[in-house]
Amino acid sequence: MRVRHSTAGSRWAAGVLALLLALIGALLVPEPVSAAEAARTASATGHATSASASTLPTRLRGVNRSGTEFMCVQNRGIFDGPADSASIQAIKNWQANVVRVPLNEDCWLGINGVNPAYSGTNYRNAISEYVSRLRQAGLYVILELHWSSGVHIGIGSSCWAYASQCQKPMPDSDHTPDFWKSVANTFKSDQAVVFDLFNEPFPNLVMFDRNASWKCWRDGGSACIGFLYSVAGMQTLINAVRSTGSTNHIMVGGINYSNDLSGWLTYAPSDPAGKLVVSWHSYNFNSCNTQSCWDSQIAPVAARYPLVVGEIGQNDCAHGYIDTLMNWLDSRDLGYLGWTWNTWDCKSGPSLITDYNGTPTAYGQGLKNRLATG
Repeated sequence: MRVRHSTAGSRWAAGVLALLLALIGALLVPEPVSAAEAARTASATGHATSASASTLPTRLRGVNRSGTEFMCVQNRGIFDGPADSASIQAIKNWQANVVRVPLNEDCWLGINGVNPAYSGTNYRNAISEYVSRLRQAGLYVILELHWSSGVHIGIGSSCWAYASQCQKPMPDSDHTPDFWKSVANTFKSDQAVVFDLFNEPFPNLVMFDRNASWKCWRDGGSACIGFLYSVAGMQTLINAVRSTGSTNHIMVGGINYSNDLSGWLTYAPSDPAGKLVVSWHSYNFNSCNTQSCWDSQIAPVAARYPLVVGEIGQNDCAHGYIDTLMNWLDSRDLGYLGWTWNTWDCKSGPSLITDYNGTPTAYGQGLKNRLATG
């Protein structure tokens, strides 16, 4: 989700941005791919076969737990709300089996001037201890990079800082590979921890060409035109994780805030461990928000790769959209996680709860009801 409690974007601004993104998505008509890229499609099918042969051990359904991506860099602490065993039990009481934890690159690495009380060793220890409590409760954990370094002042920008103070369109080559090497080394002994490489890539809002955006997404570097920082592609990050000896599952989202999977099968990165998982995000204000789009764009990818919807939600405080979406996902045995297990109001984005005992909001009631069905 790109409109965060931490940045306090208004619903009106979010709606305008959503409309703009939908128009851009409609204008970015795919161009014919080259023979070389067509050959990669056949190769991607091979990757998919190996990935599907090493599927996730269970269907993941649960919640996101926001806060650890922004509290530290705003000098407000590390967690937004409690992170103790009682708060984890409240999540378990909803029958969730997974929690997705957003991370901050600067805070994990202890760089770019973040208060040492909330970064470096202190941040890493806090995250490690939280993951340990989640695992002791029998929950799977998805660790994802949410805020990273790099100056972005164009469409989709919510800050002009180089530091990890907001969401950026792509990972940075200066620090993100090191971030993932460190995270992978920390958690590689636990296969129930999944690595989600980059929350919501949106190179298409920098490059305005769908095929070029997909090449940038995969390859980074010189394939990324118009960026004000050096970009690390998804292949580089996969290589960084695997260089540590980690064989954990790796989730990778598509472009246009992880909502567009139209180029996945053509531009799929490779994983020597064969454990890639496609990450998709779906909100009512995204461009791919209808069953016809899900059938034509998402289902073919899910037929070849394991797919988890890392974020589902809607911005109207109701649950009609996610009900329809969950019906579609349940019919295909696909996993999903609601955004977000935080006590915010609707103007700050979809919030599942009104308190950390797990009392649902009107929106959260939809997810709670669905998880209770098993």
